[in-house]
Amino acid sequence: MKDNLERLAMGCGLSEEMNEDQLHFIDLMIPMNIEARYPSYKEALSRGLTPDYCRSIIDRTKEMQSWIKSKL
Repeated sequence: MKDNLERLAMGCGLSEEMNEDQLHFIDLMIPMNIEARYPSYKEALSRGLTPDYCRSIIDRTKEMQSWIKSKL
């Protein structure tokens, strides 16, 4: 089953317009979308979130947001 981010992109037709980097970024974000009932998974994920990596994710998220807004 596709992740909600992938389904959303597909459902609104944006996935067809996304480049490989944007599609990869959606895949990269899937583990970030975890629920509170998996505390051990969140702990493992948080160990890999360095300040530089978090800044990169924030910057790429802003770029994706701007791109999506331009499509509206």
